[in-house]
Amino acid sequence: MIGRLQALLLCLALALTGAGTGQAAPVSSEMAQRAKACTGCHGERGRAAPDGYYPRLAGKPAGYLYEQLLAFRDGRRRYALMAHLLEPLSDRFLRDLAEYFASLDLPYDLPQPAAAPAAALERARQLVEHGDEARRLPACRACHGARLTGVQPAVPSLLGLPRDYLNAQLGAWRSGTRVARAPDCMAEVARRLAPEEVGALSAWLASQPVLVPAHPAPNLPKPLPLDCGGEPAAVAP
Repeated sequence: MIGRLQALLLCLALALTGAGTGQAAPVSSEMAQRAKACTGCHGERGRAAPDGYYPRLAGKPAGYLYEQLLAFRDGRRRYALMAHLLEPLSDRFLRDLAEYFASLDLPYDLPQPAAAPAAALERARQLVEHGDEARRLPACRACHGARLTGVQPAVPSLLGLPRDYLNAQLGAWRSGTRVARAPDCMAEVARRLAPEEVGALSAWLASQPVLVPAHPAPNLPKPLPLDCGGEPAAVAP
């Protein structure tokens, strides 16, 4: 924990140089240098930490990353170290930081073996691909793209993420400790899931290989099945 705190404080010190003025910071070698300390928790160049909790940043849609940075800074996501780090930083600097990490096209690690019974994993697959109409649960693919690699400009990938991270985030939405802009569609989805389904979904998603290329889809074939305030997706004309 001390090492992570030092890394975050270093990131803050680097970022504060010109970041609080609201002026644009060039997405360049300077930004890469400033972002290095952020990878003390999130892994080399934002590829995810080996402890299974700090997620990948590299290659996620810039709109999603930016929204999450604002959420930590403004209190919709709760993690004290991130909140203290981001509190003095301008919107423009956070946008530049998001665009830097979004621009990184790095390979993914091998998926984790699925540690769940076969019946639970099959139920999870059904929810991912088809949802559950009786409970008004949309398929994960309906929002996160047919390949589950996210959708521009702001819907994240569900693949290449550790099981523990997925489990924690679904639990945070269920409990209200993670909140998106209203209407909070992910909170609705998470609260409609049974606790055992949360674990099965996390295990199934973490065990899936990331298809190459792993870029977010440019759009969805039709509008999102739920109203979502914080993570818009482009829709094909």
